[in-house]
Amino acid sequence: MKTFGLIGNPLEHSFSKKYFTEKFKKDGIKDCSYELFPLEDASELIELVQADKTLCGLNVTVPFKRDVLELLDETEEEAKTIGAVNTIKIQRNTDNDKPRLIGYNTDVHGFKTSLLPLLKKKHSNALVLGTGGSSKAVSYALNTLGISFLQVSREPKNDEDLSYQELNEELIKQHTLIINCTPIGMFPDINLCPDIPLNSVGPEHLVYDLIYNPAETALLKRCKGNGAQIKNGMEMLELQAEKSWEIWNL
Repeated sequence: MKTFGLIGNPLEHSFSKKYFTEKFKKDGIKDCSYELFPLEDASELIELVQADKTLCGLNVTVPFKRDVLELLDETEEEAKTIGAVNTIKIQRNTDNDKPRLIGYNTDVHGFKTSLLPLLKKKHSNALVLGTGGSSKAVSYALNTLGISFLQVSREPKNDEDLSYQELNEELIKQHTLIINCTPIGMFPDINLCPDIPLNSVGPEHLVYDLIYNPAETALLKRCKGNGAQIKNGMEMLELQAEKSWEIWNL
């Protein structure tokens, strides 16, 4: 039996377990299971991997995408550059050997692949809301696509980032690609919305919210009402999950 799973906290509304359980059933995979491992601290990863010899791979979600880096034996270059890991491959030679942990970031693949079909020439300037682990993957993807961007944070840590208070109508009009990497609007707080001048969002905008529950956040609803093209995070999640599965089975 091979076990895969998700570490993070909280995990009550996890997409991954449902997705992989349905995948195993659909594809007739009977020797694999996917479990949830709510950890209090990232350091518990080592004990978890050593205790369960059937563990072959893990997904990593908030708040541990950055914390696990120092616990890994190897990190692929992309994840190292981003500074966040969301997939861990567990290599074992024998039951007694110390397992080898290799970190990857499949968020870049998921975001970039789902964004590309929607991009037009006018989407050359972006606003990235949030500065957490997911925003690092988004920023990396935007760099590879040649899209310039500004990051918006509640507490800007450098002169390049903007605070929400600094966002004005002109900046919104100049940046026709807006990406929400914050949890604002996620279930159960579905009425919350990032504090940006939404009246300036219009038909020329593409608004991408990494949240997938609800399918239409308050942000997406309001932007759609203004004529903007909208996209939620479901396809990104599915693509990154499939990439994780590919990595675990290399």
